[in-house]
Amino acid sequence: MSAESPQRAPHAGTGASYASAGVDIEAGDRAVDLMKKWVKKATRPEVVGGLGGFAGLFDASALKRYERPLLASATDGVGTKVDIARKMGVYDTIGHDLVGMVVDDLVVCGAEPLFMTDYICVGKVYPERVASIVKGIAEGCVLAGCALVGGETAEHPGLLGEDDFDVAGAGTGVVEADRVLGADRIRKGDVVIAMESSGLHSNGYSLVRHVLFDRAGMALDQEVAEFGRTLGEELLEPTKIYSLDCLALTRTTDVHAFSHITGGGLAANLARVIPDGLHATIDRSTWTPGAVFDLVGTAGSVERLELEKTLNMGVGMMAVVPQDSVDAALATLADRGMDAWVSGEIVERGDQAEAVALTGDYAG
Repeated sequence: MSAESPQRAPHAGTGASYASAGVDIEAGDRAVDLMKKWVKKATRPEVVGGLGGFAGLFDASALKRYERPLLASATDGVGTKVDIARKMGVYDTIGHDLVGMVVDDLVVCGAEPLFMTDYICVGKVYPERVASIVKGIAEGCVLAGCALVGGETAEHPGLLGEDDFDVAGAGTGVVEADRVLGADRIRKGDVVIAMESSGLHSNGYSLVRHVLFDRAGMALDQEVAEFGRTLGEELLEPTKIYSLDCLALTRTTDVHAFSHITGGGLAANLARVIPDGLHATIDRSTWTPGAVFDLVGTAGSVERLELEKTLNMGVGMMAVVPQDSVDAALATLADRGMDAWVSGEIVERGDQAEAVALTGDYAG
């Protein structure tokens, strides 16, 4: 997790140099020094070595306890939410977002997240800013139960403005082969449990920014009564990380599938785990989306179906469980402080039916 560090020229002179091209190696080294204490917090017993190597090491002998371990891999970013962070000057929450986007894709198949790496691309290295981003990533990894084993900070002068940046990450998890969750496990009569989102999470910000800033003319420092804070603070609310909650469910009860509600909205993501011949009906009246979703809809005159195709509408993760596991699943989530509820069921699919249908009107 270091800035680019090519060989320095053997002697100084008046000719071109890496520094004159806009890459500050010393700033990159300073950023690494600042981030070390945060990375140390995001570890696991299987991690070998420390920060600064060319590769992160993870002791694979820990997988011997599996009969047939399958490695799961996921890669993601945070999208245009980084623009809100840049304008607000708040950088650590973006790290939580990044971890949530990656590890909760892993856990959908039942995999335990093991470790992550990150990639931070900047127009100019500001060491404290980079360290703040990594701090958030490390804290997110702690919440997810995985290690942060390495990464890269790349300075791209001339391609990005000095204040511009982007983040991405990749994660690896493991699941027993005969415990992989997914569409093949789902049966008629199964129940869909919804888990509350913390807000917009990290999807749909191109629509949100267009609607709230370009069309409605709102400002990030504008106080919004429904939020009890500024618009910018609401938009930077970190993505909820569900991995440990989902893994707890798999240990305490029978789970057939999970669906991480990200880009494309609730119906499109749930449809990815619904098998041919079956159909999920989701009752909107079982929950009330947060105020931010109503604001986006009203400020931009965005129709409900368009909102539902873009935003999570208050649901960040869904679990499909057999009917006799519902009470145990809800109890497990409640014990962990997760707001969850029965939102729908799995039925036979008619000839003209889509894989998922949302019915009724939202409560409240």
